[in-house]
Amino acid sequence: MSILALAFLSGACSLIPALDPVASPVSARFPGKTGGEISADIAWQKFFTDPRLRKLVETSLANNRDLRIAALNVEQSRAQYAISRSDLFPSINATGIPQRQRGLGAPGAGGGAIESGSYTVSVGLVSYELDLFGKVRSMNAAALETYFATDAARVGAQISLVAEVANQYLIERALQEQVAFSQQTADGFNTAYDIMKHRFDAGTVSELELSSVEVQRQTARSDLAAFHQRIQEINNSLAFLAGGSLPASLPNGRSLDQVLVADVRAGVSSDLLWRRPDIRQAEHQLRAANANIGAARAQLFPSITLTANGGSASRSLSQLFANGTASWLFAPQINIPIFSGGRNDAGLKSVEVAKQISIATYEKAIQTGFREVADSLAARSGLAERIAATESLVAAQQKRNDLATARYSKGVDSYLEVLTATLDLYTARQTLIQLRLSRAINSVNLYKALGGGW
Repeated sequence: MSILALAFLSGACSLIPALDPVASPVSARFPGKTGGEISADIAWQKFFTDPRLRKLVETSLANNRDLRIAALNVEQSRAQYAISRSDLFPSINATGIPQRQRGLGAPGAGGGAIESGSYTVSVGLVSYELDLFGKVRSMNAAALETYFATDAARVGAQISLVAEVANQYLIERALQEQVAFSQQTADGFNTAYDIMKHRFDAGTVSELELSSVEVQRQTARSDLAAFHQRIQEINNSLAFLAGGSLPASLPNGRSLDQVLVADVRAGVSSDLLWRRPDIRQAEHQLRAANANIGAARAQLFPSITLTANGGSASRSLSQLFANGTASWLFAPQINIPIFSGGRNDAGLKSVEVAKQISIATYEKAIQTGFREVADSLAARSGLAERIAATESLVAAQQKRNDLATARYSKGVDSYLEVLTATLDLYTARQTLIQLRLSRAINSVNLYKALGGGW
Protein backbone atom coordinates (compact mmCIF):
# COMPACT_ATOMS: atom_id res chain seq x y z
CA MET A 1 0.00 0.00 0.00
CA SER A 2 1.39 3.42 -0.92
CA ILE A 3 2.10 6.14 1.63
CA LEU A 4 -0.69 8.39 0.30
CA ALA A 5 -3.24 5.57 0.40
CA LEU A 6 -2.27 4.80 3.99
CA ALA A 7 -2.63 8.48 4.83
CA PHE A 8 -6.17 8.76 3.51
CA LEU A 9 -7.41 5.43 4.89
CA SER A 10 -6.04 6.20 8.33
CA GLY A 11 -8.56 9.04 8.68
CA ALA A 12 -11.40 6.56 9.21
CA CYS A 13 -10.84 6.53 13.00
CA SER A 14 -12.59 9.33 14.92
CA LEU A 15 -12.66 9.98 18.66
CA ILE A 16 -15.44 12.58 18.51
CA PRO A 17 -18.09 11.50 21.05
CA ALA A 18 -21.69 11.04 19.99
CA LEU A 19 -23.70 14.21 20.55
CA ASP A 20 -26.97 13.31 22.23
CA PRO A 21 -29.98 15.53 21.43
CA VAL A 22 -30.48 18.31 23.97
CA ALA A 23 -33.96 18.23 25.46
CA SER A 24 -35.87 21.47 25.01
CA PRO A 25 -36.02 23.31 28.36
CA VAL A 26 -39.28 25.10 27.47
CA SER A 27 -42.91 24.19 26.90
CA ALA A 28 -44.04 22.90 23.52
CA ARG A 29 -46.51 25.78 23.19
CA PHE A 30 -46.42 29.46 23.97
CA PRO A 31 -48.71 30.74 26.72
CA GLY A 32 -51.78 32.78 25.88
CA LYS A 33 -53.11 33.61 22.45
CA THR A 34 -50.73 33.00 19.57
CA GLY A 35 -53.02 34.00 16.73
CA GLY A 36 -52.04 36.14 13.80
CA GLU A 37 -52.76 36.50 10.12
CA ILE A 38 -49.50 35.29 8.54
CA SER A 39 -46.53 33.07 9.31
CA ALA A 40 -43.31 34.54 10.72
CA ASP A 41 -41.51 33.10 7.68
CA ILE A 42 -42.65 36.11 5.66
CA ALA A 43 -39.80 38.20 4.24
CA TRP A 44 -39.22 41.65 5.70
CA GLN A 45 -40.21 43.25 2.37
CA LYS A 46 -43.75 41.92 2.90
CA PHE A 47 -43.78 42.26 6.69
CA PHE A 48 -43.29 46.03 6.49
CA THR A 49 -46.16 47.64 4.61
CA ASP A 50 -44.89 51.23 4.93
CA PRO A 51 -42.96 52.11 1.71
CA ARG A 52 -40.76 54.66 3.49
CA LEU A 53 -39.74 52.09 6.09
CA ARG A 54 -38.95 49.49 3.41
CA LYS A 55 -36.60 51.94 1.70
CA LEU A 56 -34.83 52.71 4.96
CA VAL A 57 -34.34 49.01 5.73
CA GLU A 58 -33.04 48.33 2.22
CA THR A 59 -30.52 51.17 2.53
CA SER A 60 -29.36 50.01 5.95
CA LEU A 61 -28.83 46.41 4.81
CA ALA A 62 -26.66 47.69 1.97
CA ASN A 63 -24.53 50.19 3.90
CA ASN A 64 -24.54 49.47 7.64
CA ARG A 65 -20.99 49.02 8.96
CA ASP A 66 -21.86 46.56 11.74
CA LEU A 67 -23.49 44.30 9.17
CA ARG A 68 -20.47 44.66 6.92
CA ILE A 69 -18.21 43.59 9.79
CA ALA A 70 -20.43 40.57 10.44
CA ALA A 71 -20.19 39.57 6.77
CA LEU A 72 -16.40 39.94 6.84
CA ASN A 73 -16.26 37.78 9.96
CA VAL A 74 -18.00 35.06 7.96
CA GLU A 75 -15.41 35.37 5.18
CA GLN A 76 -12.62 35.17 7.75
CA SER A 77 -14.17 32.10 9.35
CA ARG A 78 -14.54 30.48 5.93
CA ALA A 79 -10.85 31.09 5.26
CA GLN A 80 -9.95 29.58 8.64
CA TYR A 81 -11.96 26.50 7.75
CA ALA A 82 -10.12 26.24 4.43
CA ILE A 83 -6.80 26.42 6.30
CA SER A 84 -7.93 23.67 8.67
CA ARG A 85 -9.16 21.51 5.80
CA SER A 86 -5.80 21.78 4.03
CA ASP A 87 -4.23 19.85 6.91
CA LEU A 88 -6.08 16.75 5.68
CA PHE A 89 -3.86 16.63 2.59
CA PRO A 90 -0.11 16.15 2.18
CA SER A 91 2.00 19.20 1.53
CA ILE A 92 4.30 18.57 -1.43
CA ASN A 93 7.10 20.99 -2.25
CA ALA A 94 9.64 21.15 -5.05
CA THR A 95 13.12 22.39 -4.17
CA GLY A 96 16.06 23.33 -6.36
CA ILE A 97 19.43 24.20 -4.78
CA PRO A 98 22.41 25.40 -6.85
CA GLN A 99 25.54 25.65 -4.68
CA ARG A 100 29.00 27.06 -5.43
CA GLN A 101 31.89 27.19 -2.97
CA ARG A 102 35.59 28.14 -2.86
CA GLY A 103 38.17 26.66 -0.49
CA LEU A 104 41.87 25.85 -0.07
CA GLY A 105 43.28 22.77 -1.74
CA ALA A 106 45.36 20.03 -0.05
CA PRO A 107 48.90 21.08 1.04
CA GLY A 108 50.53 18.53 -1.28
CA ALA A 109 48.75 19.99 -4.23
CA GLY A 110 50.26 23.40 -3.79
CA GLY A 111 47.63 24.82 -1.48
CA GLY A 112 45.86 26.72 -4.22
CA ALA A 113 42.20 27.69 -4.07
CA ILE A 114 39.69 25.17 -5.37
CA GLU A 115 36.20 25.95 -6.55
CA SER A 116 33.45 23.36 -6.65
CA GLY A 117 29.73 23.30 -7.29
CA SER A 118 26.70 21.08 -6.83
CA TYR A 119 23.08 21.04 -8.00
CA THR A 120 20.13 19.40 -6.27
CA VAL A 121 16.47 19.07 -7.30
CA SER A 122 13.92 17.25 -5.13
CA VAL A 123 10.17 16.79 -4.71
CA GLY A 124 8.64 15.41 -1.54
CA LEU A 125 6.31 15.42 1.45
CA VAL A 126 6.88 18.04 4.11
CA SER A 127 6.17 16.74 7.62
CA TYR A 128 2.77 15.20 6.87
CA GLU A 129 1.02 13.77 9.94
CA LEU A 130 -1.04 10.63 9.42
CA ASP A 131 -4.47 11.23 10.93
CA LEU A 132 -4.57 7.84 12.65
CA PHE A 133 -6.94 8.87 15.43
CA GLY A 134 -8.87 11.63 13.68
CA LYS A 135 -7.24 14.63 15.36
CA VAL A 136 -6.99 16.63 12.14
CA ARG A 137 -10.52 15.65 11.08
CA SER A 138 -11.85 16.62 14.49
CA MET A 139 -10.20 20.04 14.26
CA ASN A 140 -11.56 20.38 10.74
CA ALA A 141 -15.09 19.54 11.97
CA ALA A 142 -14.75 22.14 14.74
CA ALA A 143 -13.64 24.77 12.21
CA LEU A 144 -16.61 23.95 9.97
CA GLU A 145 -19.10 24.32 12.84
CA THR A 146 -17.43 27.58 13.86
CA TYR A 147 -17.93 28.83 10.31
CA PHE A 148 -21.62 27.89 10.46
CA ALA A 149 -21.94 29.64 13.83
CA THR A 150 -20.36 32.81 12.43
CA ASP A 151 -22.78 32.79 9.51
CA ALA A 152 -25.71 32.39 11.93
CA ALA A 153 -24.35 35.40 13.83
CA ARG A 154 -24.39 37.37 10.57
CA VAL A 155 -28.06 36.50 10.03
CA GLY A 156 -28.74 37.54 13.63
CA ALA A 157 -27.05 40.87 12.93
CA GLN A 158 -29.31 41.35 9.91
CA ILE A 159 -32.45 40.68 11.93
CA SER A 160 -31.33 42.99 14.73
CA LEU A 161 -30.52 45.75 12.24
CA VAL A 162 -33.91 45.46 10.52
CA ALA A 163 -35.71 45.58 13.87
CA GLU A 164 -33.66 48.54 15.11
CA VAL A 165 -34.29 50.55 11.93
CA ALA A 166 -38.00 49.75 12.13
CA ASN A 167 -38.29 50.71 15.81
CA GLN A 168 -36.44 53.99 15.30
CA TYR A 169 -38.63 54.81 12.34
CA LEU A 170 -41.80 54.04 14.29
CA ILE A 171 -40.67 56.35 17.07
CA GLU A 172 -40.12 59.06 14.46
CA ARG A 173 -43.65 58.50 13.14
CA ALA A 174 -45.05 58.89 16.66
CA LEU A 175 -43.05 62.06 17.22
CA GLN A 176 -44.37 63.57 14.00
CA GLU A 177 -47.92 62.95 15.19
CA GLN A 178 -47.09 64.40 18.59
CA VAL A 179 -45.60 67.47 16.94
CA ALA A 180 -48.71 67.97 14.81
CA PHE A 181 -51.06 67.65 17.78
CA SER A 182 -48.85 69.75 20.06
CA GLN A 183 -48.67 72.48 17.43
CA GLN A 184 -52.47 72.43 17.14
CA THR A 185 -52.80 72.65 20.91
CA ALA A 186 -50.19 75.43 21.15
CA ASP A 187 -51.99 77.43 18.45
CA GLY A 188 -55.23 77.05 20.39
CA PHE A 189 -53.60 78.30 23.59
CA ASN A 190 -52.04 81.24 21.74
CA THR A 191 -55.43 82.24 20.38
CA ALA A 192 -57.02 81.78 23.80
CA TYR A 193 -54.29 83.85 25.44
CA ASP A 194 -54.84 86.75 23.03
CA ILE A 195 -58.57 86.68 23.77
CA MET A 196 -58.02 86.39 27.52
CA LYS A 197 -55.48 89.21 27.46
CA HIS A 198 -57.96 91.47 25.72
CA ARG A 199 -60.65 90.59 28.26
CA PHE A 200 -58.24 90.98 31.15
CA ASP A 201 -57.36 94.47 29.96
CA ALA A 202 -61.09 95.16 29.80
CA GLY A 203 -61.50 93.84 33.33
CA THR A 204 -63.87 90.98 32.46
CA VAL A 205 -61.58 88.06 33.49
CA SER A 206 -59.31 87.56 36.44
CA GLU A 207 -55.53 87.49 36.40
CA LEU A 208 -55.73 83.84 37.55
CA GLU A 209 -57.49 82.83 34.33
CA LEU A 210 -54.96 84.75 32.25
CA SER A 211 -52.01 83.20 34.11
CA SER A 212 -53.47 79.71 33.74
CA VAL A 213 -53.65 80.09 29.98
CA GLU A 214 -50.09 81.49 29.92
CA VAL A 215 -48.79 78.49 31.85
CA GLN A 216 -50.33 76.04 29.43
CA ARG A 217 -49.19 78.07 26.44
CA GLN A 218 -45.57 77.93 27.57
CA THR A 219 -45.92 74.24 28.48
CA ALA A 220 -47.12 73.43 24.98
CA ARG A 221 -44.26 75.46 23.56
CA SER A 222 -41.75 73.51 25.66
CA ASP A 223 -43.28 70.16 24.62
CA LEU A 224 -43.08 71.17 20.99
CA ALA A 225 -39.38 72.03 21.28
CA ALA A 226 -38.68 68.72 23.01
CA PHE A 227 -40.46 66.77 20.26
CA HIS A 228 -38.48 68.59 17.54
CA GLN A 229 -35.23 67.82 19.36
CA ARG A 230 -36.13 64.16 19.68
CA ILE A 231 -37.00 63.95 15.96
CA GLN A 232 -33.55 65.27 15.08
CA GLU A 233 -31.93 62.69 17.35
CA ILE A 234 -33.97 59.89 15.77
CA ASN A 235 -33.01 61.07 12.27
CA ASN A 236 -29.35 61.01 13.34
CA SER A 237 -29.83 57.47 14.61
CA LEU A 238 -31.47 56.38 11.34
CA ALA A 239 -28.64 57.95 9.34
CA PHE A 240 -26.11 56.03 11.45
CA LEU A 241 -27.96 52.75 10.95
CA ALA A 242 -28.23 53.47 7.21
CA GLY A 243 -24.46 53.85 7.02
CA GLY A 244 -24.50 57.51 5.99
CA SER A 245 -27.00 60.20 5.09
CA LEU A 246 -30.62 59.22 4.55
CA PRO A 247 -31.79 58.81 0.94
CA ALA A 248 -32.99 62.07 -0.56
CA SER A 249 -36.05 60.66 -2.32
CA LEU A 250 -37.79 58.69 0.40
CA PRO A 251 -41.48 57.94 -0.24
CA ASN A 252 -44.12 59.26 2.11
CA GLY A 253 -44.67 57.32 5.33
CA ARG A 254 -47.86 56.19 7.01
CA SER A 255 -49.32 57.24 10.35
CA LEU A 256 -49.58 54.95 13.35
CA ASP A 257 -53.32 54.52 12.99
CA GLN A 258 -52.67 52.86 9.61
CA VAL A 259 -51.15 49.42 8.97
CA LEU A 260 -47.36 49.69 9.01
CA VAL A 261 -46.45 46.07 9.77
CA ALA A 262 -48.10 42.71 9.22
CA ASP A 263 -49.68 40.66 12.01
CA VAL A 264 -47.66 37.45 12.45
CA ARG A 265 -48.63 34.29 14.31
CA ALA A 266 -46.26 32.58 16.70
CA GLY A 267 -46.85 28.92 15.89
CA VAL A 268 -45.13 26.48 18.28
CA SER A 269 -41.97 26.88 20.33
CA SER A 270 -40.03 24.22 18.39
CA ASP A 271 -40.08 26.53 15.35
CA LEU A 272 -37.57 28.73 17.16
CA LEU A 273 -34.89 26.02 16.91
CA TRP A 274 -34.49 26.59 13.17
CA ARG A 275 -35.81 30.13 12.82
CA ARG A 276 -33.77 32.01 15.41
CA PRO A 277 -30.13 32.51 14.33
CA ASP A 278 -28.87 32.87 17.91
CA ILE A 279 -30.17 29.36 18.70
CA ARG A 280 -28.60 27.96 15.53
CA GLN A 281 -25.38 29.75 16.42
CA ALA A 282 -25.37 28.17 19.89
CA GLU A 283 -26.05 24.76 18.36
CA HIS A 284 -23.10 25.02 15.97
CA GLN A 285 -20.89 26.20 18.82
CA LEU A 286 -21.96 23.12 20.77
CA ARG A 287 -21.04 20.88 17.83
CA ALA A 288 -17.67 22.62 17.55
CA ALA A 289 -17.01 22.06 21.26
CA ASN A 290 -17.94 18.39 20.84
CA ALA A 291 -15.51 18.04 17.92
CA ASN A 292 -12.75 19.60 20.02
CA ILE A 293 -13.13 16.70 22.43
CA GLY A 294 -12.19 14.32 19.61
CA ALA A 295 -9.06 16.37 18.89
CA ALA A 296 -8.12 16.44 22.59
CA ARG A 297 -8.62 12.69 22.90
CA ALA A 298 -6.36 12.09 19.90
CA GLN A 299 -3.59 13.99 21.70
CA LEU A 300 -3.38 11.07 24.16
CA PHE A 301 -2.39 8.62 21.39
CA PRO A 302 0.78 8.23 19.30
CA SER A 303 1.20 10.26 16.14
CA ILE A 304 3.19 9.47 13.02
CA THR A 305 4.73 12.16 10.83
CA LEU A 306 6.11 11.41 7.39
CA THR A 307 8.91 13.24 5.62
CA ALA A 308 9.95 11.93 2.22
CA ASN A 309 11.49 13.26 -0.93
CA GLY A 310 13.08 12.09 -4.12
CA GLY A 311 15.21 13.89 -6.65
CA SER A 312 18.58 14.20 -8.28
CA ALA A 313 21.98 15.59 -7.26
CA SER A 314 25.04 16.33 -9.41
CA ARG A 315 28.21 18.38 -9.41
CA SER A 316 27.34 19.83 -12.81
CA LEU A 317 24.07 21.17 -14.09
CA SER A 318 24.36 19.26 -17.38
CA GLN A 319 24.59 15.93 -15.58
CA LEU A 320 21.82 16.69 -13.05
CA PHE A 321 19.39 14.09 -14.42
CA ALA A 322 21.93 11.57 -15.70
CA ASN A 323 22.04 7.93 -14.56
CA GLY A 324 23.37 7.49 -11.05
CA THR A 325 22.38 10.94 -9.79
CA ALA A 326 19.06 9.93 -8.24
CA SER A 327 18.55 10.54 -4.50
CA TRP A 328 15.75 9.85 -2.06
CA LEU A 329 14.86 10.22 1.62
CA PHE A 330 12.17 8.55 3.69
CA ALA A 331 12.03 9.58 7.36
CA PRO A 332 8.91 8.52 9.30
CA GLN A 333 8.74 9.80 12.86
CA ILE A 334 6.57 8.41 15.65
CA ASN A 335 5.72 10.47 18.70
CA ILE A 336 4.42 8.61 21.74
CA PRO A 337 3.14 10.72 24.66
CA ILE A 338 4.70 9.34 27.86
CA PHE A 339 4.81 12.20 30.34
CA SER A 340 3.60 15.78 29.88
CA GLY A 341 2.93 16.83 33.46
CA GLY A 342 -0.80 16.23 33.00
CA ARG A 343 -1.07 18.70 30.10
CA ASN A 344 -2.96 16.38 27.75
CA ASP A 345 -5.36 15.14 30.46
CA ALA A 346 -6.01 18.72 31.54
CA GLY A 347 -6.60 19.73 27.93
CA LEU A 348 -9.18 16.97 27.53
CA LYS A 349 -10.88 17.99 30.77
CA SER A 350 -10.96 21.60 29.60
CA VAL A 351 -12.73 20.84 26.31
CA GLU A 352 -15.18 18.53 28.08
CA VAL A 353 -16.12 21.36 30.43
CA ALA A 354 -16.34 23.69 27.42
CA LYS A 355 -18.89 21.30 25.92
CA GLN A 356 -21.01 21.45 29.09
CA ILE A 357 -20.82 25.25 28.94
CA SER A 358 -21.97 25.11 25.31
CA ILE A 359 -24.91 22.89 26.27
CA ALA A 360 -25.97 25.38 28.94
CA THR A 361 -25.53 28.25 26.47
CA TYR A 362 -27.66 26.42 23.91
CA GLU A 363 -30.41 25.78 26.47
CA LYS A 364 -30.29 29.42 27.58
CA ALA A 365 -30.65 30.59 23.98
CA ILE A 366 -33.80 28.47 23.66
CA GLN A 367 -35.17 29.84 26.93
CA THR A 368 -34.37 33.41 25.89
CA GLY A 369 -36.16 32.99 22.58
CA PHE A 370 -39.19 31.41 24.25
CA ARG A 371 -39.41 34.22 26.80
CA GLU A 372 -39.08 36.98 24.19
CA VAL A 373 -41.90 35.50 22.14
CA ALA A 374 -44.08 34.91 25.23
CA ASP A 375 -43.54 38.49 26.44
CA SER A 376 -44.40 39.89 23.01
CA LEU A 377 -47.58 37.80 22.86
CA ALA A 378 -48.62 38.92 26.32
CA ALA A 379 -48.02 42.55 25.42
CA ARG A 380 -49.92 42.18 22.15
CA SER A 381 -53.17 41.12 23.79
CA GLY A 382 -52.83 43.71 26.55
CA LEU A 383 -52.07 46.55 24.12
CA ALA A 384 -55.10 45.74 21.99
CA GLU A 385 -57.41 46.18 24.98
CA ARG A 386 -55.66 49.35 26.18
CA ILE A 387 -55.81 50.95 22.73
CA ALA A 388 -59.52 50.22 22.42
CA ALA A 389 -60.17 51.72 25.86
CA THR A 390 -58.01 54.79 25.14
CA GLU A 391 -59.73 55.40 21.81
CA SER A 392 -63.05 55.49 23.69
CA LEU A 393 -61.46 57.80 26.27
CA VAL A 394 -60.26 60.21 23.56
CA ALA A 395 -63.75 60.31 22.07
CA ALA A 396 -65.24 61.03 25.50
CA GLN A 397 -62.65 63.73 26.25
CA GLN A 398 -63.28 65.34 22.88
CA LYS A 399 -67.00 65.49 23.60
CA ARG A 400 -66.31 66.91 27.06
CA ASN A 401 -64.01 69.56 25.56
CA ASP A 402 -66.66 70.56 23.02
CA LEU A 403 -69.31 70.84 25.75
CA ALA A 404 -67.03 72.89 28.01
CA THR A 405 -66.24 75.24 25.14
CA ALA A 406 -69.95 75.65 24.35
CA ARG A 407 -70.85 76.32 27.99
CA TYR A 408 -68.04 78.88 28.25
CA SER A 409 -69.25 80.61 25.08
CA LYS A 410 -72.72 80.95 26.66
CA GLY A 411 -71.24 82.25 29.93
CA VAL A 412 -72.29 79.22 31.96
CA ASP A 413 -68.78 78.14 33.07
CA SER A 414 -65.42 79.84 33.45
CA TYR A 415 -62.55 79.27 31.06
CA LEU A 416 -60.83 77.09 33.67
CA GLU A 417 -63.33 74.35 32.79
CA VAL A 418 -62.34 74.63 29.14
CA LEU A 419 -58.67 74.61 30.10
CA THR A 420 -59.05 71.47 32.21
CA ALA A 421 -60.96 69.67 29.47
CA THR A 422 -58.37 70.69 26.86
CA LEU A 423 -55.48 69.39 28.98
CA ASP A 424 -57.24 66.11 29.66
CA LEU A 425 -57.90 65.68 25.92
CA TYR A 426 -54.24 66.49 25.19
CA THR A 427 -53.07 63.84 27.68
CA ALA A 428 -55.47 61.21 26.33
CA ARG A 429 -54.41 61.76 22.75
CA GLN A 430 -50.71 61.63 23.63
CA THR A 431 -51.35 58.37 25.48
CA LEU A 432 -53.12 56.96 22.43
CA ILE A 433 -50.14 57.84 20.22
CA GLN A 434 -47.79 56.10 22.65
CA LEU A 435 -49.95 53.00 22.80
CA ARG A 436 -50.16 52.77 19.02
CA LEU A 437 -46.37 53.14 18.91
CA SER A 438 -46.02 50.36 21.47
CA ARG A 439 -48.29 48.11 19.42
CA ALA A 440 -46.23 48.64 16.27
CA ILE A 441 -42.92 48.12 18.09
CA ASN A 442 -44.35 45.02 19.73
CA SER A 443 -45.14 43.58 16.29
CA VAL A 444 -41.58 44.25 15.14
CA ASN A 445 -40.12 42.69 18.29
CA LEU A 446 -42.34 39.63 17.91
CA TYR A 447 -41.24 39.27 14.29
CA LYS A 448 -37.62 39.48 15.44
CA ALA A 449 -38.16 37.06 18.33
CA LEU A 450 -39.68 34.50 15.93
CA GLY A 451 -36.64 34.59 13.67
CA GLY A 452 -37.44 37.47 11.40
CA GLY A 453 -38.32 35.50 8.28
CA TRP A 454 -34.70 34.94 7.19
